[in-house]
Amino acid sequence: MITYNCEGISMPKIKKRDTNAWIKSVAESYGKKVGDIAYIFCDDEKILEVNRQYLQHDYYTDIITFDYCEGNVISGDLFISLDTVRSNSEEQKTTYEEELHRVIIHGILHLCGINDKGPGEREVMEAAENKALSMIQL
Repeated sequence: MITYNCEGISMPKIKKRDTNAWIKSVAESYGKKVGDIAYIFCDDEKILEVNRQYLQHDYYTDIITFDYCEGNVISGDLFISLDTVRSNSEEQKTTYEEELHRVIIHGILHLCGINDKGPGEREVMEAAENKALSMIQL
């Protein structure tokens, strides 16, 4: 089950049924099934608080993924800062909607086992994001 929640901000305009189908198809392309996925949309201050409290990181980010996967079933809590999504879209010269979808699927790709911190991993993640975005039918 995929849920969408907000903390201190308005819910972004998302076609939930279509987005859910897209997320499931991306997960299936990695041999995974979707379990319980909770998106929590928030602002920069909330994501900074989560980053400090749970990861001991003192910086803003676009997404924090808490992984509760078991076997081939992906589950997790995904905190997304809409403030950072907006500033990233301006910086990358993409639309807000495209950047939001990139971040939404970025968390799913983490749950599917793709990392982006080590040598060469960022390029693998970007390729996976682009492939997933090409699958979107919203």
